[in-house]
Amino acid sequence: MTGSQFPNLSIYQATNPAPWTVTELTHYIKDLLDLDPELQDVRLTGEISNFSRASSGHLYFTLKDASAVISCVMWRSAATQLAWQPEQGMAVLAHGRVSVYPARGSYQLYVDQLRPAGLGDLHTLFEQLRDRLRAEGLFDLERKQPLPQFPRVLGVVTSRRAAALRDVLNVLRRRYPLVQVLLAPTLVQGEGAPPQIVAALQALDARDEVDLILLVRGGGSLEELWAFNDERVARAIAACRHPVVSGVGHETDFTIADFVADVRAPTPSAAAELSVPDQADLRQRIGAWAAQITSSIARQFGQMRQALDGQQQALQRLSPQARVDAHRQQVDDWTRQAGRALTHTLTLRRTGLAGLRARLEALSPLATLERGYAIVRRADTDAVVRRVDQVCAGDDLSIRVSDGEFDAVVGGRS
Repeated sequence: MTGSQFPNLSIYQATNPAPWTVTELTHYIKDLLDLDPELQDVRLTGEISNFSRASSGHLYFTLKDASAVISCVMWRSAATQLAWQPEQGMAVLAHGRVSVYPARGSYQLYVDQLRPAGLGDLHTLFEQLRDRLRAEGLFDLERKQPLPQFPRVLGVVTSRRAAALRDVLNVLRRRYPLVQVLLAPTLVQGEGAPPQIVAALQALDARDEVDLILLVRGGGSLEELWAFNDERVARAIAACRHPVVSGVGHETDFTIADFVADVRAPTPSAAAELSVPDQADLRQRIGAWAAQITSSIARQFGQMRQALDGQQQALQRLSPQARVDAHRQQVDDWTRQAGRALTHTLTLRRTGLAGLRARLEALSPLATLERGYAIVRRADTDAVVRRVDQVCAGDDLSIRVSDGEFDAVVGGRS
């Protein structure tokens, strides 16, 4: 190893070298390792052993294979980015740099990225997180919210360019075009996807006008869907105050997000179908309801008409109108009878009166006068003069004949 290979490395050279201190030698070795570019970008596979998590959040463990062991440390800033929980015996792929820890004089791998080494380990991580969150109650049916029947604003968390978004929009346009869609675009794959998904969920959930949130992504491998198995994403879904429908992958794909969401749909399209009603079905139901209402109203009107007819008949039976009409007719009969009786009585009385008149006329002095007689009265006393001795010469008299009266004076008596 020469200085030309490491121009920034100081090489101690002395004709008569003095003994080094432990610190000097340790720092010399550390400089050698820190300035070697090959050791600053190391990808290493191995099995975790002696795993521990300090109260500070830093991770300490060793990676081993069949023949060797290397100490590893992962600072808290990198450890908090893990979407899974490292455990003893896991095969992992680590990335970091090799350096020396001067306090112990040992070299170790400073890990900044860590992920399971194979598909089988991803399944193990999936089951581990699933069991832990289930034990916390995040999958319980009691905490799941019902979906609104007629959502007005639908939030969608997915990639802006994803086919899943087009599928969702097509379904919504066909089934329920009244709904408004609010997109929170995010990555749906890769290491940067989980924090973006969490931020998108929180942004939509903070809006009061949002009624429902769809978390969707098209199909893919387990690695491609791994962002939806991230613990941060799961807890963000569980914390949402609005209902969340997950539609991730194909029908056979299951993610942690599916278990935490209020409703799991097998595909993005199915998630859209579950979130809104079908306008064709609504029209059919409204038509059926209208027919039922019309039939019910007609039936009620018929029943009310029958009841009214019955009440009218009962009223007619109980009404005094018939008796009034009969009494009115009887009064008319009595009036006619009374008229006839009165007419008869008047006729009889007229006849009797005519007879009496004839008799009266026969006895009347006027009739006598008609025969040439006269009625003589004293003018002073109006007394009828029946005898000669009732008058004296010179008395004024009033003489009535058949056609009138005239005055006279008594002359001498014979």
